[in-house]
Amino acid sequence: MLVTKSITKTSPPSALYQSVQYLKGVGPKRAEIFGKLGVHTIRDMLFYFPRDYKDRTRIQKISEATIGAEITIKGKVLGVQARMARSRKNILEVFVGDETGSIAATWFNQPFLTNKFHVGDRVFLHGKVGAYKYLQLLSPEYEVVQDDETTAKEGSIVPVYPLTEHMSQTHFRKIMKEAVHHFAACIDEIFPQEIIWKNQLLPINDAIVNIHFPETFENLKHARFRLVYDELFTLELAMALRKCGIKEETGVSFKIGANVDTHIRKLIPFALTHAQERVIHEIAEDMRSSKPMNRLLQGDVGSGKTVVAMYAILAAIANGYQTAFMAPTEILAKQHFQTMQRYLAHSHVRTHLLTGDTNLRQRKNSLDQIKTGQADLIIGTHALIEETVQFHRLGLVVIDEQHKFGVVQRLKLKKKGVCPDVLIMTATPIPRTLSLTLFGDLDFSLLDEMPPGRSPVKTIWVTQDREKQAYDFIKGEIAKGRQVFIVYPLVEESESFDLKSAVTEAKRLQGEVFPSHRVGLLHGQMKSSEKDKVMMDFKEKKYDILVSTVIIEVGIDIPNATVMVIVHAERFGLSQLHQLRGRIGRGSEQSYCLLFGNPTSLVSKERLKIMTRTSDGFKIAEMDFRLRGPGEFFGTRQHGLPELRISDLIKDFPILKKARSDAFELVSKDPQLTLDTHLRMRERVLETFKDRFELVNIG
Repeated sequence: MLVTKSITKTSPPSALYQSVQYLKGVGPKRAEIFGKLGVHTIRDMLFYFPRDYKDRTRIQKISEATIGAEITIKGKVLGVQARMARSRKNILEVFVGDETGSIAATWFNQPFLTNKFHVGDRVFLHGKVGAYKYLQLLSPEYEVVQDDETTAKEGSIVPVYPLTEHMSQTHFRKIMKEAVHHFAACIDEIFPQEIIWKNQLLPINDAIVNIHFPETFENLKHARFRLVYDELFTLELAMALRKCGIKEETGVSFKIGANVDTHIRKLIPFALTHAQERVIHEIAEDMRSSKPMNRLLQGDVGSGKTVVAMYAILAAIANGYQTAFMAPTEILAKQHFQTMQRYLAHSHVRTHLLTGDTNLRQRKNSLDQIKTGQADLIIGTHALIEETVQFHRLGLVVIDEQHKFGVVQRLKLKKKGVCPDVLIMTATPIPRTLSLTLFGDLDFSLLDEMPPGRSPVKTIWVTQDREKQAYDFIKGEIAKGRQVFIVYPLVEESESFDLKSAVTEAKRLQGEVFPSHRVGLLHGQMKSSEKDKVMMDFKEKKYDILVSTVIIEVGIDIPNATVMVIVHAERFGLSQLHQLRGRIGRGSEQSYCLLFGNPTSLVSKERLKIMTRTSDGFKIAEMDFRLRGPGEFFGTRQHGLPELRISDLIKDFPILKKARSDAFELVSKDPQLTLDTHLRMRERVLETFKDRFELVNIG
């Protein structure tokens, strides 16, 4: 049975939106410091959750300390001694006693701690018991307790908050105590009773009290479940509303019969895989429907996404509509343009390329033809979303590597037509946990089969002592007529990183390691025309080795390149390593990925081991997500989603699935959330997404 502390509703809900400065102990000046934490109102304060908790429920006596055990004690500072050891180390010893004995808390080379402790202070210490001449705790966690500190009493669970400088945990807790006591009861419940009963949710007021000042860990568990469910439900509700809203729109109903299908297949010069056939069927069904397609096509590097996209493009054009194909970089846009021109050489499709460096005359010509409907397929970069680009009859939008674009950019392109179908492609495998949050409004298609004749890339971790052997192996590959990528994380050397740079290393490799071979250089700071020339020269085999930064991560297609060397591989994320590895193995010859790295952390070592063990992009994505966490995976903030305050998408995946199921079921019954019992949830979604209403189709 959950026991909660007594809270009284002393203020109306509107009081929650007062400035935090009106809380006792804050004021205008301290409110500015709170603002740095994103805490501006009293409601912000209540929803500013602890990052950790100190367990003060099991305080032990000093007489119970045994060497090698961990112990938490409460005592009084008896003395403070700072001295210099013969090894020139600073040693600080703080002697603490209770009614059963004394113990020394010892820190090395932390002289700044000296002023933290004074004789007579009450302290909590937690650490491992050791012994020198007497019992000691080595570098223990500590907290000095003020006389009026009411939240750190013995027998309690003490919250620890993520704070900025000029703010102590003790003072912050006092202010939080004030906020919780007077305002937790003002928070309105958004959920109808059936959701609360179904999921055995704690009422929101009790959840807020128990997330900040729980009396037991059981109470804390119930509070956290409620608040995680609340946060993820709001997110999934937005996704459900968006998906439902899109499906309620009336889009283009494309006619894709046997005649159109036959004409398209004549332009595909090879047999499709079973996976490609399955995905084409899913896309064709979407396009035939009068509901707009909103589909994510996932497929590992080399699985044949471009050909699938081409089927959709040609189906739209056969129906008299235009297609916009947006890629994240000029290099990739140009490569797609060349690929499409090659496939469509014997068709009547009028293809245009529009990027930032398209010259004025070509640009004007393209814009005129796009506007008048004389251009069928327009491939480009962000240039496609500029106001000057006006489509005559846009029916299909294809976006490649969509995580490189923000939500607003994607919407701008979509709005250039009247409810066009949207096909989003990515070679970045997305863990299921992320796909349910970032892309919860999309239907999924998966290319999980590689075209025949491709051998898996062999991946080898090369330590510093084996680099010469690796260079000899590379020379052997070049002697067979193959080509090599060597990738560095930096363009120029940096004082802040002890890393090799592409520019410096290109000179060294040419002069010292490969003097009889041709070494090219490619990096993002080069002009667009220079980059194109280097890539074209490499494709035409004018270079044996291309030294590059991660600019080649996405889309560059050189079938003759059989070796990918990644220097400082420990500095790259798993998904990025997998993307780089995908640049090779595109021909029929065996390919090799050499990971040059000397990782010092366990996480970095684990990354390199994972790369040598598997080439499955989805396994790698899941592992990467677990190692790096949601915030870093690939710039989740750019997706326009609200920041998660308490949820952990890995740890809380079971709650995410439950919240998603409930949210989609609710929207299927009440697509606009107009029932009285659902109005507060509707308000919550609109409040959470604020200026990002395009994400959810409710007004």
